[in-house]
Amino acid sequence: MRSARVLVIEHQKNAGLGQLSDRLIENGLTLETVGPDTGAPVPESLDGYDALIVLGGAMGPTEDDQAPWLPATRKLLVDGVEQGVPTLGICLGAQLLATATGGHVRTMPAGPEVGLLDVGFDASAAGDPLFGDLAGTSVPAVQWHWLEADRLPESAHVLASSPACRNQAFRIGAAAWGVQFHPEALGGTAQDWVDEDRQSIHDLGLEEAVLVGDVLAAEPRLGAVWLPIADRFAEVAQLSAAQAA
Repeated sequence: MRSARVLVIEHQKNAGLGQLSDRLIENGLTLETVGPDTGAPVPESLDGYDALIVLGGAMGPTEDDQAPWLPATRKLLVDGVEQGVPTLGICLGAQLLATATGGHVRTMPAGPEVGLLDVGFDASAAGDPLFGDLAGTSVPAVQWHWLEADRLPESAHVLASSPACRNQAFRIGAAAWGVQFHPEALGGTAQDWVDEDRQSIHDLGLEEAVLVGDVLAAEPRLGAVWLPIADRFAEVAQLSAAQAA
């Protein structure tokens, strides 16, 4: 069986696949990363790819003047939904997925979610190919977002929520998932994001050492919760590759 090829769109160097990268590779996937800091442009189509992952970034999902590769990314997300290509959008990636398929993204009315916060999975998530095992549970996740998808397309199924953000995880169609949180992020990533924008952390009244320390202390739990999601995404991608062979 050939290895499933996964297109990974990386919007900025400090927002990569994190802890999910090695796990996906261990599961036999071939990751091909494109984006402005990689030297490889976002392709025009998903031809030859078995899955798509779109990562996070500091820009908004429609800030095409700041990030001119976003229109191509939104098109690929639409193609992924329509073609049934296994797709995962993380933070900005989830906002792009919602925007591209007829949803809406806004600035969060009550302010951002930043740091280690719990996400609650609905009982209706049972049976979901990625998140079914988390149905009815509350689990820790790294959050780092000022925007949210406040409206999803009618076909979307909400899987998880938090008090500040209803659409923390959702599925559109059979195999396109968006997560507002960061299953890939550990303490080093949290430190990178603090370093990128200390002023915003200060403005929120958060202490850098506490913010990063909480994530570092939770790393074993973050691995236990989110690495199995990488395993399941790999299974879905490998099945897609087998069916396309």
